[in-house]
Amino acid sequence: MDRRKFLRTSIGSGLAPLVLNGLSVNAFAESPLLQFLGKSNKNRIAVLLQLNGGNDGLNTVIPIDQYSFLSNARSNILIPEAKVLALTGTTKTGLHPAMNELRSLYDEGRLSIVQNVGYPNPDFSHFRATDIWLTGSDSNQFVETGWMGRYLDLQFAGFPTGYPNEEYPDPPAIQIGAMISPALQGQHASLGMSITNPSSFYQFVNGTVDPAPNTPAGHELSFLRLVAQQTQQYSGSVKTAADKGRNLSSKYPAAGTNSLADQLKIVAQLISGGLSTQVYMVSLGGFDTHSAQVDVSAKENGSHATLLQKISQAVNAFQDDLKLLGVDDRVLGMTFSEFGRRIKSNASLGTDHGTSAPLFLFGKHIKGGIYGKNPVIPQNASVNDNVPMEFDFRSIYGSILKEWFEISDTERTEILLKDFPTLDLIDGSATGYYEKSLSKKLIVFPNPTTGVVTIQFENQISGEPISLEIFDMQGRKQELGSLQNNSDNGIFRLDLSHLPAGNYAIHLQQGRRRWTEKLMKVD
Repeated sequence: MDRRKFLRTSIGSGLAPLVLNGLSVNAFAESPLLQFLGKSNKNRIAVLLQLNGGNDGLNTVIPIDQYSFLSNARSNILIPEAKVLALTGTTKTGLHPAMNELRSLYDEGRLSIVQNVGYPNPDFSHFRATDIWLTGSDSNQFVETGWMGRYLDLQFAGFPTGYPNEEYPDPPAIQIGAMISPALQGQHASLGMSITNPSSFYQFVNGTVDPAPNTPAGHELSFLRLVAQQTQQYSGSVKTAADKGRNLSSKYPAAGTNSLADQLKIVAQLISGGLSTQVYMVSLGGFDTHSAQVDVSAKENGSHATLLQKISQAVNAFQDDLKLLGVDDRVLGMTFSEFGRRIKSNASLGTDHGTSAPLFLFGKHIKGGIYGKNPVIPQNASVNDNVPMEFDFRSIYGSILKEWFEISDTERTEILLKDFPTLDLIDGSATGYYEKSLSKKLIVFPNPTTGVVTIQFENQISGEPISLEIFDMQGRKQELGSLQNNSDNGIFRLDLSHLPAGNYAIHLQQGRRRWTEKLMKVD
């Protein structure tokens, strides 16, 4: 991705970036296309946890059945076998001893481990590898948009034209970080809002400002900061949600001791406050462990152990909070890092840049368990040996898009730039506006149309009323015009010749089930 272009398009349509009391905000309002599905507590949410630096997967998820060969390759950093946390249902795989809370989530069926995730022809540069993961590109392909940005673009046709507006104030994505991730970059603009850090967030919520010098210029600076905070376009809906929201879990570490937990605590508060944002991104750095990865006298301790403990405690507290708040039914989480580490350790008690590594998915409706096999470790690994890829990371993305956000296979291929096989990661009891047990068979043709369209609905339930609505891309409901309905075979004929040319969304509902198809009207 071209970073200069990304920075330009992240700022928005004619808007300058604002810093509000240390709270950096770059935002766009939520799309009416999401809103007409219903601004409700039932919309699904994905929380993406980025582990910056390249996590050592072999000391995170430990292949116990390969322990003797691991010992040959990394005896100076390998976790003592007796310290490895056992997992229910397997004797072959365990977790780092710092991850006791994640082990409990796994045993409860709320955590999945996907082994050996990577991509063909991997890149060992932090910058480029991160770019590949965030854009969803091939290693030899340079893409200007992010994978989640492309998903949001499909939902929010015409974005950012017509946005924001008073009726739909919520941002579609929020990142806790200094700048918006390229993963949220759409075709014309970023679809994310950035909150610099947790302390700035609480200043923002409480209406306080950073202190300024007790001088005339300082007083003016304080006033300008306050005015900027009060007038920023999207702060209102976020602050409303923050004021309404709360945290109920007592498992969060003390503020300031675990930055990931601090970030996830904010996410839980905003979700509980009714913010209809679909995607949240948080991050934890420090995983580039070339040296001093472990304590020489106790290899289960050290810098890597501290990082893994932060993940374990943060995710556990977040899940506990969501459950107590009654919103865990709606949230799915995933960890990812730009690459793993080499099989063989180096002489500095560390590991060098590698290829594939495991990732975690968590949530109430994750099926749980281990996907894939333990990596095969050579008996005498060389410095160039790496963990072979078993799953392309875009298969995980595709599984989330298909099973959680329930988009069509055609849209999934469009977002991921090609077709990737998906994994069965999510159980069928997940609730929301879509009924997972029913396939999406709403067909609108011809598309584009000059006037009359045929709408074929193949999943109707006999005797249950059907409602049909059409919205423009500003979220305004349009008159249907003449409508012919043959309820016996689920075929409708709709005359839209009275509508101006443009993009529209057809919304059909029967009971709790909803379907949406985009439509282009041409003259």
